[in-house]
Amino acid sequence: MKELIKEIKKMKSSPLKKRIDDRLNDFSSFKDKNQKEWFSELCFCLLTANSKAKTAICIQNELGPEGFSKFSEDKVRNCIIKNKHRFHNNKARFIVNAREHIDIKEKINSIAKKEGEVAAREWLVKNIKGLGYKEASHFLRNIGYFNASILDRHILKLMKESNMIDSIPKPISKKHYLEIEKKFLSLANDMKMSAAELDLYMWYIRTGEILK
Repeated sequence: MKELIKEIKKMKSSPLKKRIDDRLNDFSSFKDKNQKEWFSELCFCLLTANSKAKTAICIQNELGPEGFSKFSEDKVRNCIIKNKHRFHNNKARFIVNAREHIDIKEKINSIAKKEGEVAAREWLVKNIKGLGYKEASHFLRNIGYFNASILDRHILKLMKESNMIDSIPKPISKKHYLEIEKKFLSLANDMKMSAAELDLYMWYIRTGEILK
């Protein structure tokens, strides 16, 4: 883990820091966006489950807030297929079903204010079919809540390579997720970073990219 910490500290003293700070500011500013933009981001995170973020971004750019909130299931599915994204049937259905929570901004802000981010994530996992802990954490980060860990395959592999965890459980149960998250959050705390900031640095180490 010492090498990982050393590498992140080095990046924080490089031009990369500004790029990551700018992306964090983008996430923070999302709180000012409207309900449909929030719902669009929720649909983006539904698309990322077990699939590539890049093609999910393409689908989001094509459908936009109006498409996610109004297009038929067939039209959503065809867009997913067109972009060669995985699990088109399930994901189109999850997106359409999620419209029950088109007021997601009000719901999440209310829960987070009264009970905290942990409770907001639990609500998302329980109420939005297709969202697991990773995707719910991803959504919270993208809308400006920075204290949940997005334990995707890139982060988990880097944690294993850095001896932060012994193995990557498959599948990852809630118990495993929360156990691994404690180690991730401990590192973030030691480095005086939010989980969101540490995630962007670690994701860059694995992929060479800063997405969302």
